[in-house]
Amino acid sequence: MVQNLRKNFLDALHGNPVDRTPVCSVTQTGTVELMDLTGAAWPASHSDPEKMAALALAGHEIAGLEAVRYPYCLTVLAETMGCSVRMGTKDIQPSVLSHPFSEGPDKLKVPETLLEKGRIPTVLKATEILAARTGGKTGKEEIPLIAGMEGPLTVFTHLAEVKNYLIWTIKKPDYVNAFMETCTEICIEYANALFDCGADALSMPDGGIIGSRMMPPSVLENSVIPFYKRLCKKVKGPVILHICGDVGDSLGTLSECGFEAISIEEKVNIKAAKEAIGGRARLIGNVSPSRTLLFGTPEDVKAEAKQCLFDGVDILAPGCGIAPRTPLANIKALVEARDEWYEEKE
Repeated sequence: MVQNLRKNFLDALHGNPVDRTPVCSVTQTGTVELMDLTGAAWPASHSDPEKMAALALAGHEIAGLEAVRYPYCLTVLAETMGCSVRMGTKDIQPSVLSHPFSEGPDKLKVPETLLEKGRIPTVLKATEILAARTGGKTGKEEIPLIAGMEGPLTVFTHLAEVKNYLIWTIKKPDYVNAFMETCTEICIEYANALFDCGADALSMPDGGIIGSRMMPPSVLENSVIPFYKRLCKKVKGPVILHICGDVGDSLGTLSECGFEAISIEEKVNIKAAKEAIGGRARLIGNVSPSRTLLFGTPEDVKAEAKQCLFDGVDILAPGCGIAPRTPLANIKALVEARDEWYEEKE
């Protein structure tokens, strides 16, 4: 039995001994079943702090995950910086429609009132609400609070479009550095505000381009890693990097940036990943969110989850965001699998 979920999670994140391997999602947790049970459905819960908090809490209180994770998209900073965003539907996440800096970084700068723009105040208010409801002040158990936020590479590609990013890495590296400079500062300011409002950890999905293998190692080394290191140094709390795709070849380099943990998807071999990162960061993952959690059975989930534990993950989690139509029983099976795994070991 885990005595204190917050302490257990933070111990795992820092590489300390734990009661049991934590089970949570460091990526999005909103599902249609949880929306129906809470009355906090998308798209309203993207913009209403009370509904955002209610849906996030349901991931723990109803689905059984051992952390509360919010919000549910990667468009908050993009919208704040001028991108048009389609807010989606009950089962489709928000998406970026326009790229206002596709001509270059000439007019790009960190807004003086960044934290007052767009949906940032909504997420900060939701953080305060959740911190009050998960901090043990109400007599309830302490639950770790994980705030999600786009990383600088994602903000960059939203502002300027992926194709421009790829072209500029070859033809205009000065553009790339200018964008990464500003986008990193935006991320740092927002991240620290989330910690100030009560978040325990920051989950930063970023760098899908890295996992897609479209980025040459030299670009990663020279145009991404220095900014990741700056972010990790300046952010006032633990940061989890989530990378989509097969990021195996880059894990060694990424683990040297200062992230407390790296979250991987199912394409990455856990044993190889553990060897690549050594003791520099913890490993989170990597039950398949589509093949297993969405379309599998609870027994399928348990089998894959137990294999992840056997292979050595430090925190058991889905390999990416939970699909909105994922059955509640399959999410609950993650914790059940962890408990069964410990019982079977005894």
